Amino acid sequence: MKQLVIFGTGSIGKIAHYYFTQDSDYEVVGFVVDAGRKEADTFLGLPVQTSEQFFAQHGPDACAVFVGTSYKQMNHPRAQKYQEMKDRGYTLASYVSSRCTLLTEEPIGDNCFILEHNVIQPFVRIGSNVFLWSGNHIGHESVIEDHCFLSSHIVIGGQVRVSPYCFIGMNATIRDGITLAPATLVGAGAVIMQDTVEKGVYVPPRAVLLEKKSDELSSI
Repeated sequence: MKQLVIFGTGSIGKIAHYYFTQDSDYEVVGFVVDAGRKEADTFLGLPVQTSEQFFAQHGPDACAVFVGTSYKQMNHPRAQKYQEMKDRGYTLASYVSSRCTLLTEEPIGDNCFILEHNVIQPFVRIGSNVFLWSGNHIGHESVIEDHCFLSSHIVIGGQVRVSPYCFIGMNATIRDGITLAPATLVGAGAVIMQDTVEKGVYVPPRAVLLEKKSDELSSI
């Protein structure tokens, strides 16, 4: 099996360890964090090194790397660490669940994380450092560019373009033919019916608390 080191010991690093261990050709052999983030010498029973230790002891031919950090700051910190690893010559591993319905024949970029029950239709193109959490529909001929994070149960229509550094929240719907401009934030449950503006934030109306209690409602 190919050896893999995961950058990050947060929640996503932990989840990445599970998926790569259970459902890939990689053997996870350790974790890497920046010097100020190291809290222990082991994580999930595997050694944790600082970036400086890792670079000094493991060259690009020793193992692949997966940058398993979150969408904070619109994916920019993850993109920066991804680029650092590439510039140093490391191979960036991608994970595509065996339970994903992958119908496109276009190659998936590196450092992608595509979980179970995603439906990726024909002719879809997915860039690098793209995270697709579980249960999304990506319509035919759509393009998801680099450094995006899509949470769960999103519906993206056909021929949509998702520009770099976008975040899309749970249960959002993107109409066919739409372009999400760079760094668009689409909140959970939002419905996008026209092109967005760069760095735009789109959220739907939120639920409101009624004055009546649930046992006072005659219709339920």
